[in-house]
Amino acid sequence: MASRVILCLNSGSSSLKFALYQIGDGEEILLAQGAVERNDAEVARLWIRCAQRKIEKTGGEMSSVSAALHAASIELERLELPRFDAVGHRLVHGGPHHAAPERITDTLLNKLRSLIAFAPLHLPDEIAGIEAVTTRVSSLPQVACFDTAFHRSMPEVAQRFALPRALWDEDIRRYGFHGISYEYIMRTLGINPPSRLIIAHLGNGASMAAVKNGSPLDTTMGFTPAGGLMMGTRSGDLDPGIILYLLSQMHFDARALSQLVNQQSGLLGVAGISSDMKTLLERTDTEPDAAMAVQMFCYQLRKQVGALTARPWRTRSPGFHGRYRRTRRPSAMGGL
Repeated sequence: MASRVILCLNSGSSSLKFALYQIGDGEEILLAQGAVERNDAEVARLWIRCAQRKIEKTGGEMSSVSAALHAASIELERLELPRFDAVGHRLVHGGPHHAAPERITDTLLNKLRSLIAFAPLHLPDEIAGIEAVTTRVSSLPQVACFDTAFHRSMPEVAQRFALPRALWDEDIRRYGFHGISYEYIMRTLGINPPSRLIIAHLGNGASMAAVKNGSPLDTTMGFTPAGGLMMGTRSGDLDPGIILYLLSQMHFDARALSQLVNQQSGLLGVAGISSDMKTLLERTDTEPDAAMAVQMFCYQLRKQVGALTARPWRTRSPGFHGRYRRTRRPSAMGGL
């Protein structure tokens, strides 16, 4: 098979990450990787590593996704790297109907725009990345890879919230995220992975997934990437009563709530100094709040490992039309 060069893009609100791969004859060669990262002052830093070379530059002209992609493309050309034949995009949300990579068309783009309310902090920049590539080279094939796809085959008992069925019918359910990371881990484990796995994706965004015989059983993130574990700046799961109290007694609105649970909470909110775990670990002996943030994070990880290990349900019975039944008595390792 003739080799092809693929540009992989991960467009975010504060960064554009990319990697260039050459694929062919069963081989996958990383040619280059890099990122355009923007700080709070909207000053961007571009870096690229390839072979033994590394370039780095800063400037405010890379503040948008389109400008960042343009700057990265120029530097890739200057490094005399091969021109790419296609582009793959990591998309946080595919909604309830997209469970596999898809060629990007106008129809899919319109569908993605309709899903922005599901992931308002991520999808707009990811769509902007797709549009920026189309503007530069309209004929270039582009493929969307969805972070939610890995979890779409979870049993309904794991996907559903304890809400009226009418809201399930409105696609309010546990979607799960970091699916591309979980897929990579499963592929790395090879053709005979352990039959029972708990996989942790730990970073500024953090989640866990329970996997049995290669199929997802449950995951910690929920309807949005704000749910589940305590993270760098995200709260993770909250008592719904807290949200009601903030709305009724402290006069929060939707924007203030979004900032609270996504940008002001987690490690940053508890420690008050940083969302970076390395920084907090360095200060645990001198900063009690930093020590508490680390302790809370580790406590939640242990608790979720226990919860996923004890998962007592099997996959659905086809004869029950999407409903579930208990197929045997729960046991400590029943679900895994």
